[in-house]
Amino acid sequence: MDKKKLLAAINKFAQKKILVIGDLMLDRFVWGKVSRISPEAPVPVVEVKRESGALGGAGNVANNITAFGAQVSVIGVYGADQDGHLLKEELSQRGISTKYLVQDSARPTIVKTRIIASHQQIVRVDKEVKGNFSNKIIDEIISKITSVLKEVDAVIISDYGKGVINAPVLKKAITLAKKNKIPITVDPKIEHFLYYKGVSCITPNTAEAIAGMRYKEVSQDKDIIELGKKILKTLKSESVLITRSEKGMTLFEPNNKTTHIPTRAREVFDVTGAGDTVIATFTLALATGLSLAESAEVANFAAGLVVAKVGTATTSVQELKKVINEFNEK
Repeated sequence: MDKKKLLAAINKFAQKKILVIGDLMLDRFVWGKVSRISPEAPVPVVEVKRESGALGGAGNVANNITAFGAQVSVIGVYGADQDGHLLKEELSQRGISTKYLVQDSARPTIVKTRIIASHQQIVRVDKEVKGNFSNKIIDEIISKITSVLKEVDAVIISDYGKGVINAPVLKKAITLAKKNKIPITVDPKIEHFLYYKGVSCITPNTAEAIAGMRYKEVSQDKDIIELGKKILKTLKSESVLITRSEKGMTLFEPNNKTTHIPTRAREVFDVTGAGDTVIATFTLALATGLSLAESAEVANFAAGLVVAKVGTATTSVQELKKVINEFNEK
């Protein structure tokens, strides 16, 4: 590992502009305590102590990018409602451009509310309308992609299966990214796995890779190798990066080139949002000119930092440089 090269690339993060295309949502948290069961039904009564909120879905990917000081624009859909207004405010407050958002009055802004008592999630309440967007909304999304893509250094597809990412949108984004010779990476949704043909990299975790390819259960390293090569061949992508939790990451490139990167996590408190950190860091690193393997190494360090924090977290250029500087290869 060439530390100087990685550190020099990280110093360039703030000069880069990334486009995130995907499903936006608000995450709400209601915190309280339970001291009794309701007389109306056998359910706990939660006494609310405080409430908090965060960006969810593609918004968290964008938030990871701004945490590194880079510029980011988001293409996504929000509703004509108060939650949509709050979503735009949350994005703007974090320095994320909302210029390319699309409003759809036919469905609400997606909100996921988690009610938590004594550190235990009691229930999650989802507000959303499922199904495909109208042709009008899809055309608007494609128009936004066409207008902004030539201005950015890389593209991230953040697919949560809520409708923004579909075959026409992917075709336009992948075609334009290749035309402009910029990286395009995908955090995949299982149901759309075969849509991602020709991307620079797809970054499934082990479970997503297995389910996306309708594969047999993976129990050994050789099974992962076989699976990764199959994804690479099927999608005709430039690479596949399978994230493997405590086993680190494995990168697959053409000509049977496989690189395994052990985890850099020193301790693990919470893996929430780690995948968002991986794709954000990996794509930023690619945008600076690092190789796929070098970019995966940087992303692995970033993942190790966020899983040591509680809740959906981000990291920074300073933290990332520090952990790389202090790392000693055995």
